[in-house]
Amino acid sequence: QVRLIDSGGGLVQVGDSLRLSCATSGRAMSSYNIGWFRQRPGKEREFVAALTWNGGSVSRSDYADSVKDRFTISRDHAKNTVYLQMNSLKPGDTAVYYCAAVGSGRSVWQLSEYDYWGQGTVVTVSS
Repeated sequence: QVRLIDSGGGLVQVGDSLRLSCATSGRAMSSYNIGWFRQRPGKEREFVAALTWNGGSVSRSDYADSVKDRFTISRDHAKNTVYLQMNSLKPGDTAVYYCAAVGSGRSVWQLSEYDYWGQGTVVTVSS
């Protein structure tokens, strides 16, 4: 069992920034890659960003086209935490955001590949 605690959501205005956090264990960080998904009202859960690493080194970051150049995913090894820095927020970014863990060797792009999920944190962007 991998525990993921996502946090950092809130109510912001267009153009504001938020940083979401996904806290987990050192063992989880060593064994899994971490992705962020979001579920907008009335829509399916969608991929946002992911980090893939091997041997403690980040090897790749991936982003959905809708957030590329605005969102940045990063990792703090000492805190066992993955962050999603969200800048220039738009009303279309309003969603419940989830971090999730996927086993090594699996695709980070596919929802069905993820084994564990955080509880979700709500981001509301007001125009």
